[in-house]
Amino acid sequence: MQSLCGSAFEGTLVRAPEGDDTFRDKRVVMHVRDCTAQRIRIPLVVDEDRSRTWVLTRRGERIELKHDHRHEDGRPEAMTMYGGTSSNAGSADTQMFPAGDRTREAIPGSGLRSVWLMEVHPGERFVYAANRVGTERSFQVDFDLTRPVQAPPAPWGWED
Repeated sequence: MQSLCGSAFEGTLVRAPEGDDTFRDKRVVMHVRDCTAQRIRIPLVVDEDRSRTWVLTRRGERIELKHDHRHEDGRPEAMTMYGGTSSNAGSADTQMFPAGDRTREAIPGSGLRSVWLMEVHPGERFVYAANRVGTERSFQVDFDLTRPVQAPPAPWGWED
């Protein structure tokens, strides 16, 4: 991910739950915007909505994924900072993040069954997926790493 820092890429919706139009027929852009050795923040922009940022934080041998959601004025949304920590060291190109305690408490019915996946196929694509294991609830966006796009404005709550 460090090698992508500063770059933005457009994504294509691969799958979403039936009736969920949050990303359907919209322009989706990820911007690997803020990178340190311990943390990478990746804003996710959906059309003009700049409310979402993925926050990846190194925790020893593991990586923690949090979803930072903000209102347009920068205030945190009620449902924010949910996610999980990789259950093992993963690999250089694939990490899975089972739901953590905070997520299980915050998202009704998520239990131990919510899991997020990030895959980096260098020079090809970046995959973000969310699944509720054992259900039809599944979501995936693939980002084309072969064609960087213009970086979007700062996400809500950030200084430019």
